Amino acid sequence: MDLFAKCLQFYPLVDTAKKNGYYPYFIPLNSEPDRRVVIDGRELIMLGSNNYLGLTTHPKVKEAALDAIRKYGTGCTGSRFMNGTLDLHVRLEAELARFYRREDCLVFSTGYQTSLGVVSALVRKGDVVVADKLDHASIMDGCQMSFGTVKRFLHNDPASLEKTLSGIGRETGKLIVVDGVFSVEGDLAPLDHIMTSARRHRARVMVDDAHAVGVVGRHGRGTAEQFGVEDRIDLIMGTFSKSFATIGGYVVGDHKVITFIRHNARPMLFSAAIPPTAAATVLAALEIIRTEPERRARLWKIAHRMIDGLRSMGYDIGKTVTPIIPIHIGEQMKTLLFWRQLYDAGIFANAFVPPGVPPNRSCIRTSYMATHTDEDLDEALEIFERVGRKTGTIP
Repeated sequence: MDLFAKCLQFYPLVDTAKKNGYYPYFIPLNSEPDRRVVIDGRELIMLGSNNYLGLTTHPKVKEAALDAIRKYGTGCTGSRFMNGTLDLHVRLEAELARFYRREDCLVFSTGYQTSLGVVSALVRKGDVVVADKLDHASIMDGCQMSFGTVKRFLHNDPASLEKTLSGIGRETGKLIVVDGVFSVEGDLAPLDHIMTSARRHRARVMVDDAHAVGVVGRHGRGTAEQFGVEDRIDLIMGTFSKSFATIGGYVVGDHKVITFIRHNARPMLFSAAIPPTAAATVLAALEIIRTEPERRARLWKIAHRMIDGLRSMGYDIGKTVTPIIPIHIGEQMKTLLFWRQLYDAGIFANAFVPPGVPPNRSCIRTSYMATHTDEDLDEALEIFERVGRKTGTIP
Protein backbone atom coordinates (compact mmCIF):
# COMPACT_ATOMS: atom_id res chain seq x y z
CA MET A 1 0.00 0.00 0.00
CA ASP A 2 1.19 3.52 -0.79
CA LEU A 3 2.44 5.32 2.31
CA PHE A 4 0.10 8.26 1.60
CA ALA A 5 -3.02 6.08 1.18
CA LYS A 6 -4.02 6.75 4.79
CA CYS A 7 -3.87 10.50 4.09
CA LEU A 8 -6.16 10.22 1.10
CA GLN A 9 -8.64 8.15 3.11
CA PHE A 10 -8.62 10.64 6.00
CA TYR A 11 -8.99 13.83 3.98
CA PRO A 12 -12.71 13.49 3.07
CA LEU A 13 -13.64 13.40 6.79
CA VAL A 14 -12.08 16.81 7.37
CA ASP A 15 -13.21 18.24 4.05
CA THR A 16 -16.84 17.24 4.64
CA ALA A 17 -16.81 18.69 8.17
CA LYS A 18 -15.46 22.01 6.87
CA LYS A 19 -17.96 22.22 4.01
CA ASN A 20 -20.87 21.47 6.34
CA GLY A 21 -19.75 23.91 9.05
CA TYR A 22 -19.07 21.56 11.95
CA TYR A 23 -15.25 21.51 11.87
CA PRO A 24 -14.23 22.98 15.26
CA TYR A 25 -10.43 23.02 15.01
CA PHE A 26 -7.66 25.43 13.97
CA ILE A 27 -9.98 28.45 14.13
CA PRO A 28 -7.84 31.62 13.97
CA LEU A 29 -8.48 34.37 16.51
CA ASN A 30 -8.24 37.98 15.36
CA SER A 31 -7.62 39.36 18.84
CA GLU A 32 -5.90 38.71 22.14
CA PRO A 33 -6.89 35.42 23.83
CA ASP A 34 -8.92 37.27 26.44
CA ARG A 35 -12.34 36.73 28.08
CA ARG A 36 -13.91 37.71 24.76
CA VAL A 37 -12.32 37.14 21.36
CA VAL A 38 -12.91 38.30 17.82
CA ILE A 39 -13.26 35.72 15.02
CA ASP A 40 -14.12 36.81 11.48
CA GLY A 41 -15.35 40.14 12.82
CA ARG A 42 -17.65 38.56 15.45
CA GLU A 43 -17.16 38.85 19.20
CA LEU A 44 -17.56 35.60 21.15
CA ILE A 45 -17.33 34.74 24.84
CA MET A 46 -14.14 32.71 25.22
CA LEU A 47 -14.97 29.54 27.16
CA GLY A 48 -12.27 27.43 25.55
CA SER A 49 -9.07 28.88 26.98
CA ASN A 50 -6.60 27.61 29.59
CA ASN A 51 -5.77 31.20 30.50
CA TYR A 52 -7.26 30.57 33.96
CA LEU A 53 -5.97 33.68 35.71
CA GLY A 54 -6.33 35.91 32.66
CA LEU A 55 -2.65 36.87 32.72
CA THR A 56 -1.99 36.90 28.96
CA THR A 57 -3.22 40.51 28.90
CA HIS A 58 -1.93 41.67 32.30
CA PRO A 59 0.07 44.90 31.84
CA LYS A 60 2.93 43.75 34.11
CA VAL A 61 3.26 40.47 32.22
CA LYS A 62 3.30 42.15 28.81
CA GLU A 63 5.82 44.73 29.94
CA ALA A 64 8.12 42.01 31.34
CA ALA A 65 8.09 40.28 27.94
CA LEU A 66 8.92 43.54 26.14
CA ASP A 67 11.79 44.25 28.56
CA ALA A 68 13.21 40.77 27.88
CA ILE A 69 13.20 41.39 24.12
CA ARG A 70 15.03 44.69 24.61
CA LYS A 71 17.76 43.01 26.67
CA TYR A 72 18.05 39.49 25.20
CA GLY A 73 16.54 39.67 21.71
CA THR A 74 13.92 37.31 20.35
CA GLY A 75 15.36 33.82 20.79
CA CYS A 76 18.11 31.62 22.19
CA THR A 77 19.07 29.77 18.95
CA GLY A 78 20.14 26.61 20.72
CA SER A 79 19.41 23.96 23.33
CA ARG A 80 19.81 24.57 27.05
CA PHE A 81 22.53 21.92 27.03
CA MET A 82 24.77 23.84 24.67
CA ASN A 83 24.41 27.56 23.96
CA GLY A 84 20.77 28.28 24.80
CA THR A 85 20.85 28.88 28.56
CA LEU A 86 20.37 32.47 29.70
CA ASP A 87 20.77 33.79 33.22
CA LEU A 88 17.03 34.39 32.93
CA HIS A 89 16.44 30.62 32.63
CA VAL A 90 18.58 29.97 35.70
CA ARG A 91 16.67 32.60 37.68
CA LEU A 92 13.35 31.16 36.53
CA GLU A 93 14.30 27.65 37.65
CA ALA A 94 15.41 28.96 41.04
CA GLU A 95 12.15 30.89 41.52
CA LEU A 96 9.98 27.92 40.55
CA ALA A 97 11.92 25.65 42.92
CA ARG A 98 11.41 28.23 45.69
CA PHE A 99 7.69 28.52 44.89
CA TYR A 100 7.25 24.75 45.22
CA ARG A 101 9.68 24.54 48.16
CA ARG A 102 11.81 22.03 46.27
CA GLU A 103 15.55 21.69 45.79
CA ASP A 104 15.68 22.08 42.03
CA CYS A 105 13.78 22.71 38.82
CA LEU A 106 14.34 22.09 35.12
CA VAL A 107 12.59 24.09 32.39
CA PHE A 108 11.66 22.49 29.05
CA SER A 109 10.54 24.07 25.78
CA THR A 110 6.93 22.83 26.11
CA GLY A 111 4.77 21.04 28.61
CA TYR A 112 4.42 18.14 26.18
CA GLN A 113 8.20 17.76 26.08
CA THR A 114 8.35 17.83 29.88
CA SER A 115 6.16 14.74 30.23
CA LEU A 116 7.91 13.08 27.33
CA GLY A 117 11.37 13.87 28.67
CA VAL A 118 10.91 13.04 32.34
CA VAL A 119 9.13 9.70 31.85
CA SER A 120 11.46 8.48 29.09
CA ALA A 121 14.57 9.52 31.03
CA LEU A 122 13.59 7.82 34.27
CA VAL A 123 11.83 4.67 33.07
CA ARG A 124 14.28 2.21 31.55
CA LYS A 125 14.23 -1.43 30.50
CA GLY A 126 13.05 -3.52 33.45
CA ASP A 127 11.18 -0.60 35.05
CA VAL A 128 7.40 -0.13 35.09
CA VAL A 129 5.40 3.06 34.63
CA VAL A 130 1.86 2.98 36.06
CA ALA A 131 -0.57 5.48 34.54
CA ASP A 132 -4.19 6.48 35.01
CA LYS A 133 -6.30 5.51 32.00
CA LEU A 134 -7.24 9.16 31.43
CA ASP A 135 -3.71 10.56 31.72
CA HIS A 136 -2.77 13.21 29.17
CA ALA A 137 -1.47 12.08 25.78
CA SER A 138 1.97 13.53 26.53
CA ILE A 139 2.35 11.16 29.48
CA MET A 140 1.32 8.17 27.41
CA ASP A 141 3.71 9.19 24.63
CA GLY A 142 6.49 9.41 27.23
CA CYS A 143 5.60 5.89 28.33
CA GLN A 144 5.87 4.66 24.74
CA MET A 145 9.19 6.44 24.26
CA SER A 146 10.64 4.75 27.33
CA PHE A 147 11.87 1.16 27.23
CA GLY A 148 9.89 0.19 30.31
CA THR A 149 6.66 -1.73 30.76
CA VAL A 150 3.45 0.29 30.86
CA LYS A 151 0.52 -0.63 33.09
CA ARG A 152 -2.71 1.36 33.42
CA PHE A 153 -5.30 1.54 36.16
CA LEU A 154 -8.95 2.64 36.12
CA HIS A 155 -9.46 6.38 36.28
CA ASN A 156 -9.14 7.77 39.82
CA ASP A 157 -9.69 4.29 41.27
CA PRO A 158 -7.38 3.62 44.27
CA ALA A 159 -8.44 -0.04 44.40
CA SER A 160 -7.47 -0.52 40.75
CA LEU A 161 -4.12 1.18 41.38
CA GLU A 162 -3.50 -1.04 44.40
CA LYS A 163 -4.30 -4.16 42.36
CA THR A 164 -1.99 -3.02 39.56
CA LEU A 165 0.89 -2.33 41.93
CA SER A 166 0.37 -5.68 43.70
CA GLY A 167 1.10 -7.44 40.41
CA ILE A 168 4.54 -5.82 40.08
CA GLY A 169 7.63 -7.20 41.81
CA ARG A 170 8.60 -5.26 44.93
CA GLU A 171 12.17 -4.75 43.73
CA THR A 172 11.09 -3.48 40.30
CA GLY A 173 11.54 0.23 39.67
CA LYS A 174 8.07 1.81 39.54
CA LEU A 175 6.86 5.28 38.56
CA ILE A 176 3.21 6.26 39.06
CA VAL A 177 2.21 9.17 36.80
CA VAL A 178 -1.12 10.97 37.10
CA ASP A 179 -2.65 14.25 36.09
CA GLY A 180 -3.40 16.43 39.12
CA VAL A 181 -6.39 18.02 37.40
CA PHE A 182 -7.64 15.98 34.47
CA SER A 183 -7.78 18.32 31.52
CA VAL A 184 -11.14 17.20 30.06
CA GLU A 185 -13.08 15.83 33.04
CA GLY A 186 -12.01 18.58 35.45
CA ASP A 187 -11.71 16.19 38.40
CA LEU A 188 -8.78 15.77 40.79
CA ALA A 189 -6.50 12.75 41.24
CA PRO A 190 -6.92 11.36 44.80
CA LEU A 191 -3.30 12.00 45.71
CA ASP A 192 -3.72 11.04 49.37
CA HIS A 193 -4.77 7.49 48.42
CA ILE A 194 -2.22 7.32 45.61
CA MET A 195 0.62 8.23 47.96
CA THR A 196 -0.45 5.57 50.46
CA SER A 197 -0.28 2.87 47.78
CA ALA A 198 2.96 4.26 46.37
CA ARG A 199 4.79 4.06 49.67
CA ARG A 200 3.41 0.59 50.39
CA HIS A 201 4.79 -0.70 47.09
CA ARG A 202 7.99 1.38 46.96
CA ALA A 203 6.88 3.35 43.90
CA ARG A 204 7.86 6.89 42.96
CA VAL A 205 5.16 9.40 41.99
CA MET A 206 5.04 12.18 39.41
CA VAL A 207 2.06 14.54 39.16
CA ASP A 208 1.30 16.51 36.01
CA ASP A 209 -0.17 19.71 37.46
CA ALA A 210 -0.45 21.63 34.20
CA HIS A 211 -4.06 22.63 34.90
CA ALA A 212 -3.64 23.04 38.66
CA VAL A 213 -0.76 25.45 39.21
CA GLY A 214 -2.04 28.91 40.03
CA VAL A 215 -5.55 27.48 40.44
CA VAL A 216 -5.65 24.69 43.03
CA GLY A 217 -4.35 24.87 46.58
CA ARG A 218 -4.33 27.71 49.10
CA HIS A 219 -1.25 29.29 47.52
CA GLY A 220 -1.81 27.97 44.00
CA ARG A 221 0.84 25.26 44.28
CA GLY A 222 -1.53 22.64 42.89
CA THR A 223 -3.10 19.35 43.84
CA ALA A 224 -0.29 18.21 46.14
CA GLU A 225 -0.90 21.30 48.25
CA GLN A 226 -4.66 20.71 48.10
CA PHE A 227 -4.29 17.17 49.46
CA GLY A 228 -1.53 18.01 51.95
CA VAL A 229 1.05 15.67 50.41
CA GLU A 230 3.60 18.14 49.03
CA ASP A 231 6.41 16.64 51.09
CA ARG A 232 5.65 13.14 49.77
CA ILE A 233 5.30 13.69 46.02
CA ASP A 234 8.57 12.93 44.25
CA LEU A 235 8.14 15.07 41.12
CA ILE A 236 5.69 17.78 40.09
CA MET A 237 5.60 18.99 36.51
CA GLY A 238 3.60 21.71 34.85
CA THR A 239 3.32 23.93 31.82
CA PHE A 240 3.60 27.63 31.14
CA SER A 241 0.74 27.60 28.62
CA LYS A 242 -2.05 27.82 31.19
CA SER A 243 -1.87 30.08 34.25
CA PHE A 244 1.63 31.25 33.33
CA ALA A 245 0.36 32.78 30.06
CA THR A 246 3.10 31.68 27.65
CA ILE A 247 4.79 28.49 26.41
CA GLY A 248 7.14 26.01 28.07
CA GLY A 249 7.16 23.40 30.80
CA TYR A 250 9.03 22.44 33.96
CA VAL A 251 9.60 19.75 36.57
CA VAL A 252 10.57 20.23 40.22
CA GLY A 253 12.05 17.72 42.66
CA ASP A 254 15.20 16.67 44.50
CA HIS A 255 18.44 18.11 43.11
CA LYS A 256 20.07 14.75 42.32
CA VAL A 257 17.00 13.52 40.44
CA ILE A 258 16.64 16.76 38.47
CA THR A 259 20.36 16.63 37.65
CA PHE A 260 19.88 13.18 36.12
CA ILE A 261 16.89 14.36 34.09
CA ARG A 262 18.81 17.46 32.99
CA HIS A 263 21.47 15.23 31.41
CA ASN A 264 19.22 12.46 30.06
CA ALA A 265 15.91 13.94 28.88
CA ARG A 266 16.23 13.90 25.10
CA PRO A 267 13.34 16.30 24.39
CA MET A 268 15.19 18.91 26.45
CA LEU A 269 18.69 18.14 25.19
CA PHE A 270 17.73 18.33 21.53
CA SER A 271 15.27 21.24 21.53
CA ALA A 272 15.93 24.97 21.53
CA ALA A 273 15.39 26.77 24.82
CA ILE A 274 12.25 28.80 25.48
CA PRO A 275 12.72 32.40 24.28
CA PRO A 276 13.57 35.13 26.79
CA THR A 277 10.08 36.58 26.44
CA ALA A 278 8.60 33.33 27.77
CA ALA A 279 10.98 33.14 30.73
CA ALA A 280 10.27 36.76 31.66
CA THR A 281 6.52 36.22 31.28
CA VAL A 282 6.57 33.30 33.71
CA LEU A 283 8.58 35.24 36.27
CA ALA A 284 6.06 38.09 36.13
CA ALA A 285 3.09 35.70 36.27
CA LEU A 286 4.61 33.84 39.22
CA GLU A 287 4.87 37.09 41.15
CA ILE A 288 1.20 37.85 40.44
CA ILE A 289 0.20 34.35 41.57
CA ARG A 290 2.06 34.98 44.82
CA THR A 291 0.73 38.48 45.47
CA GLU A 292 -2.80 38.54 44.00
CA PRO A 293 -4.72 35.64 45.60
CA GLU A 294 -7.94 37.48 44.80
CA ARG A 295 -7.58 36.33 41.19
CA ARG A 296 -7.71 32.71 42.30
CA ALA A 297 -10.65 33.45 44.59
CA ARG A 298 -12.53 35.10 41.72
CA LEU A 299 -11.85 32.13 39.44
CA TRP A 300 -13.31 29.70 41.98
CA LYS A 301 -16.38 31.89 42.47
CA ILE A 302 -16.94 31.76 38.71
CA ALA A 303 -16.35 27.99 38.58
CA HIS A 304 -18.87 27.29 41.33
CA ARG A 305 -21.49 29.49 39.67
CA MET A 306 -21.08 27.77 36.31
CA ILE A 307 -21.04 24.27 37.81
CA ASP A 308 -24.25 24.99 39.68
CA GLY A 309 -25.85 26.75 36.71
CA LEU A 310 -25.10 24.09 34.10
CA ARG A 311 -25.97 21.21 36.39
CA SER A 312 -29.28 22.79 37.41
CA MET A 313 -30.24 23.12 33.72
CA GLY A 314 -29.86 19.36 33.36
CA TYR A 315 -26.48 19.13 31.65
CA ASP A 316 -24.28 16.11 32.38
CA ILE A 317 -21.05 17.73 33.60
CA GLY A 318 -19.59 14.65 35.24
CA LYS A 319 -17.57 14.90 38.44
CA THR A 320 -15.77 18.17 37.80
CA VAL A 321 -14.76 20.25 40.81
CA THR A 322 -12.63 22.78 38.95
CA PRO A 323 -12.92 25.64 36.41
CA ILE A 324 -12.84 22.94 33.71
CA ILE A 325 -16.47 21.97 33.10
CA PRO A 326 -17.25 19.37 30.43
CA ILE A 327 -20.69 19.00 28.88
CA HIS A 328 -21.01 15.29 28.12
CA ILE A 329 -23.05 14.50 25.04
CA GLY A 330 -21.71 11.10 24.01
CA GLU A 331 -22.23 10.70 20.28
CA GLN A 332 -19.59 12.35 18.13
CA MET A 333 -21.77 14.00 15.47
CA LYS A 334 -24.23 15.37 18.03
CA THR A 335 -21.28 16.90 19.86
CA LEU A 336 -19.94 18.60 16.74
CA LEU A 337 -23.37 19.96 15.83
CA PHE A 338 -23.92 21.19 19.39
CA TRP A 339 -20.53 22.94 19.23
CA ARG A 340 -21.64 24.72 16.07
CA GLN A 341 -24.88 25.88 17.69
CA LEU A 342 -22.92 27.36 20.60
CA TYR A 343 -20.47 29.00 18.20
CA ASP A 344 -23.24 30.60 16.18
CA ALA A 345 -24.88 31.84 19.39
CA GLY A 346 -21.68 33.53 20.59
CA ILE A 347 -19.68 31.01 22.65
CA PHE A 348 -16.25 29.66 21.75
CA ALA A 349 -15.75 26.28 23.43
CA ASN A 350 -13.84 23.10 22.62
CA ALA A 351 -15.25 19.94 21.04
CA PHE A 352 -13.58 16.75 22.26
CA VAL A 353 -14.18 13.60 20.21
CA PRO A 354 -12.27 10.29 19.90
CA PRO A 355 -9.37 9.67 20.08
CA GLY A 356 -9.13 12.69 22.41
CA VAL A 357 -11.74 11.03 24.64
CA PRO A 358 -12.96 7.42 24.94
CA PRO A 359 -15.60 6.17 22.47
CA ASN A 360 -19.11 7.49 23.18
CA ARG A 361 -17.69 10.08 25.61
CA SER A 362 -17.59 13.04 23.22
CA CYS A 363 -18.12 16.33 25.00
CA ILE A 364 -17.88 20.09 24.89
CA ARG A 365 -15.10 21.24 27.19
CA THR A 366 -15.66 24.65 28.74
CA SER A 367 -13.12 26.45 30.91
CA TYR A 368 -13.22 29.74 32.73
CA MET A 369 -11.00 32.73 33.49
CA ALA A 370 -10.69 34.96 36.53
CA THR A 371 -11.34 37.94 34.27
CA HIS A 372 -14.79 36.82 33.11
CA THR A 373 -17.38 39.34 34.26
CA ASP A 374 -20.79 38.63 35.75
CA GLU A 375 -22.26 39.92 32.48
CA ASP A 376 -20.20 37.35 30.55
CA LEU A 377 -21.53 34.57 32.74
CA ASP A 378 -25.14 35.77 32.55
CA GLU A 379 -24.94 35.80 28.76
CA ALA A 380 -23.19 32.41 28.61
CA LEU A 381 -25.78 30.74 30.84
CA GLU A 382 -28.61 32.20 28.75
CA ILE A 383 -26.98 30.80 25.59
CA PHE A 384 -26.42 27.38 27.15
CA GLU A 385 -30.07 27.18 28.18
CA ARG A 386 -31.37 28.35 24.81
CA VAL A 387 -29.11 26.09 22.73
CA GLY A 388 -29.55 23.15 25.08
CA ARG A 389 -33.33 23.24 24.76
CA LYS A 390 -33.22 23.86 21.01
CA THR A 391 -31.02 20.82 20.41
CA GLY A 392 -32.73 18.59 22.98
CA THR A 393 -29.50 18.29 24.96
CA ILE A 394 -31.37 19.32 28.11
CA PRO A 395 -35.09 18.89 28.94
